[in-house]
Amino acid sequence: MLIKDLPTPHLLLDRRKMERNLSRMRDRAAELGVRLRPHGKTAKSAEVVRRAVGDGPLAVTVSTLREARYFADEGIRDIVHAVCIAPNRLAEAAGLLREGVDLAITTDSPAVAAEIVRAGGELGVRFAVMLEVDVGEHRGGAAPESDELLAAARILHDGAMEVRGVLAHAGHTYGCTEPEAVADIAEAERAGAVAAAGRIRAAGIPCREVSVGSTPGALFARHLEGVTEFRPGVYMFMDLFQAGVGCCGLDDVALTVLSTVINHRPAQGTAHIDAGALALSKDRSTATQPHDRGFGLVTDVHGLPHPGLTVEAVHQEHGRLAGPGGVPFTVMPIGSRVRVLPNHVCMTAAMYERYAVVDGTELGDDQPVETFWDRVNGW
Repeated sequence: MLIKDLPTPHLLLDRRKMERNLSRMRDRAAELGVRLRPHGKTAKSAEVVRRAVGDGPLAVTVSTLREARYFADEGIRDIVHAVCIAPNRLAEAAGLLREGVDLAITTDSPAVAAEIVRAGGELGVRFAVMLEVDVGEHRGGAAPESDELLAAARILHDGAMEVRGVLAHAGHTYGCTEPEAVADIAEAERAGAVAAAGRIRAAGIPCREVSVGSTPGALFARHLEGVTEFRPGVYMFMDLFQAGVGCCGLDDVALTVLSTVINHRPAQGTAHIDAGALALSKDRSTATQPHDRGFGLVTDVHGLPHPGLTVEAVHQEHGRLAGPGGVPFTVMPIGSRVRVLPNHVCMTAAMYERYAVVDGTELGDDQPVETFWDRVNGW
């Protein structure tokens, strides 16, 4: 199949760019002396995760139990479910444990810790649990110095469950635009997670893992002393927001949405493509950055940018193209293909079932698709 034969909208994955991103993060893990446990929530693809770890331990982070089941079935069975577990999903998690999957679940709540103990006893399994630590984002987690952290650890330990370790995510690094600011937050994340683990150990409770992670933190951390693993995910593909944070350049964005021009609006200087809110997402994260990319940056089918051209607005299945000089209708006729670089690649990819993998050396309509890689969606 050639690119021109693909229905649109469609995800195009530039394998060469992706592999360059993967190699960069493996080198970074080695430099920092930590284990790389890539987050699978971005790619949701076993093919990508296997390439991400390279010759390292075959391990993954997930955000959903659907992902955990998928990766386990694909032979990736060392899994951390890094979102606080809902008690009504504990039986499902127990099923994976009974199949020999090394699954660790997460909580930040003494009440849920008690429910984990109860369910473990009833279901006949010993849950391994990561305790989430709040290191400044305030999205979730118990503060490193809090009574709740030790209470949850004590309930799990005394209830014969395993306190596998602590887990932190400094998502507020995404509010930074300077590497030094990211490095400061990454250090607070490291210090908070290490301190939390130290308190648990001082209480006589084993706590072997100290897990941190975000793509900016992984790339700009000054050191990770006391940390055992990190869990970046977006780095695999990168996106416009990561470029705005300083984690990559536009040429590092490996995933784009292939779309077709479906009309022209000469009076307004705009055009429509067949990729809208569902195909691109409504993420407007670059709006707070120096370069607002609208709902995505538009390039031609070769990946060459149309200067200043963005997806200005989206409806469910339509995207409106606009730019400071208007849409170049002569070079972008109706029926022609464009590619859209996403603001937030995790959100953009979420509606698709597969990637069309291309070599990326000379990208055009007549280039063959190397292969297709599947994805897992849902919860």
